[in-house]
Amino acid sequence: MTTTIAGGRAARRQTMRRIRPRRSPAVPLLIAVWAGAAGVLWLWWANTPSIADDDSRILNAGRITGLLAGYLMALVVLQMARVPALERRVGSDRVARWHAMSGRYTLCLVVAHVFLIMWGYALQAGKSLGDIVQQTVDSVDQLPDMGKAAVGTGLLLLIGLVSAGGVRRRMPYDTWYHVHLMTYAAVFLTFWHQITTGNDFAVEPAAKTAWYALYGTVTALVLWYRILTPIRLNLRHRMRVEAVIEETPGIVSVLIGGRKLHRMGAEAGQFFRWRFLAPGMRFSSHPYSLSAAPRPDLLRITVKAIGDHSAALRELRPGTRVWAEGPYGALTASRRSRGKVLLVAGGVGITPMRALFETLPGAAGDITLLYRANSTQDLALWDELAKIADERGARLMYAVNSPDGERPDISAESLQRKIPDIDHHDVFMCGPAGFARSVHDALRGAGVPARRIHHESFEM
Repeated sequence: MTTTIAGGRAARRQTMRRIRPRRSPAVPLLIAVWAGAAGVLWLWWANTPSIADDDSRILNAGRITGLLAGYLMALVVLQMARVPALERRVGSDRVARWHAMSGRYTLCLVVAHVFLIMWGYALQAGKSLGDIVQQTVDSVDQLPDMGKAAVGTGLLLLIGLVSAGGVRRRMPYDTWYHVHLMTYAAVFLTFWHQITTGNDFAVEPAAKTAWYALYGTVTALVLWYRILTPIRLNLRHRMRVEAVIEETPGIVSVLIGGRKLHRMGAEAGQFFRWRFLAPGMRFSSHPYSLSAAPRPDLLRITVKAIGDHSAALRELRPGTRVWAEGPYGALTASRRSRGKVLLVAGGVGITPMRALFETLPGAAGDITLLYRANSTQDLALWDELAKIADERGARLMYAVNSPDGERPDISAESLQRKIPDIDHHDVFMCGPAGFARSVHDALRGAGVPARRIHHESFEM
């Protein structure tokens, strides 16, 4: 059984809008980040009159690694705050990559800071490198706020361990997610010793004020966008499950009703983090894309059963309360810069592509959708896609394995044969990571510039 949901008049109006590409603020943001790092280096330099011997070299290396670690910690938390300018303009997947990279650098700097500072303290006390463990114990016992810093450092090491690729892939998503949330506690615990034992903040009151302002701003953003905004959204819209429909074996659509859903600001191509208040699911929050254009009274997600949470969606009952956070994601019509568009979907990556296929501005012949699946039985929402293609004069193609299991050819040459002017297209793409990489390479080989290949991964 399948279900058909159309976006109605709002979706049709969307298809007639002018193309107005919106630039990503990623470059200005990165410039601001590097400017902040330069300011931290200047603070260290201004408060370092001389480095006379090995002891002071080691201590000053510990100081600079500590200052940079403190600065990056604030950025790590900022990247978790789900600020709309980041989530909807830069892109959730790009912010997630920034977060992961910043986290790795932060952890390395924290480890270096602890080692170098304790080594320097040991040398100042007339001890050797072999006494560094005892020096660490003494410092934790004697210096203000060092006990909290030690606990926070331990939490950071634990979070870094569970976020390592091999461990992360073997760990249930919900376990990793809740451990990862301890980043907030770790940063809070390590913050105070920066102020009480940091020489730079003791001699520079302006630096202390700036540090408080940095962490205070980040804290305010977290409280606003991670707590208050979701509470306001869910109290206002009061979402519930309307129905659960099996589209194909292993793939279900969940219809979600609520009040004035069009005022949530969601666009085709975006996703929410969904929490279904049903037994066994209350403490699980997972990202799923909208699979149809938002309607004033209805949203829809279409999900493939690839884990415990996604498999449990088929058991949801009408009336189940829904808690959502979002909308997130930058894979929207605002990324488009050319008249013609190719949409490429792999597997359940069809969900945001289906919504875009319905709503992207364009005349007849402007929009093409290429849908990759293992078999024709796996082509979820195919009837809807065919209807949209017929109504819009769009082109719909599929690529499935042959009866003997041979995979279809999606190469630069095959794309150029099917779409001779592909190098004049914008391309929107969603699918598994390996599929996305191979298609990206094929598109680049076919002459599509990287700036016109728009991809967002929802494997977070």
